Amino acid sequence: MVRSQSSRRWLQRHVADPFVRRAREAGYRSRAAFKLLEIDDRERLLRQGAKVVDLGAAPGGWSQVAAERVKPGGRVIAVDLLEIAPISGVTVLRGDFCAAAVEEAIVAALGGGKADVVLSDLSPNLSGIASADQARAAVLLRGAIAFCRRQLKPGGAFLAKVFQGEEFASVLTALKAVFREVRTRKPAASRGESRETYLLARGLIEP
Repeated sequence: MVRSQSSRRWLQRHVADPFVRRAREAGYRSRAAFKLLEIDDRERLLRQGAKVVDLGAAPGGWSQVAAERVKPGGRVIAVDLLEIAPISGVTVLRGDFCAAAVEEAIVAALGGGKADVVLSDLSPNLSGIASADQARAAVLLRGAIAFCRRQLKPGGAFLAKVFQGEEFASVLTALKAVFREVRTRKPAASRGESRETYLLARGLIEP
């Protein structure tokens, strides 16, 4: 198979990436695990006994981190359209979190009550057209915000990936309407040239 020049560059960068190597050595399924580790070390989101819902969880790096940090007594529910191989200490659900049947399954997996933390590393299938990709990502994020309003405890926290661009301001405004505090975080494992950043929202306001 002949690879494009851009594909070759990506592969070279991926192989040389220290976070890819560290993830492999630590048994994490993706380098993204280190993004959550860094943010959680600073913000203390994932506490023992917490209930966590991880939206867009495949391949499962964030869920692995969450499961480690909420034990003993915590629960982690990983949700994605893609298949996720089983993870110790994690309930894996396949489907669209916006679908009623999937949300019902999440509620059942929470075992009563609502989540303490919702994580969202959601990303659309990227087209390479920045404006279109940002718009699709914003739609997913607004769906995750709506999910938080239904299934996150009052006062709970939401950590979400967002993309800098035309949609950023409107997404930030939407979060500030629902949470008392919103901060921007750019962990070291997020590549410098990437438009991705993370928004940490705390203190869900009761409707």
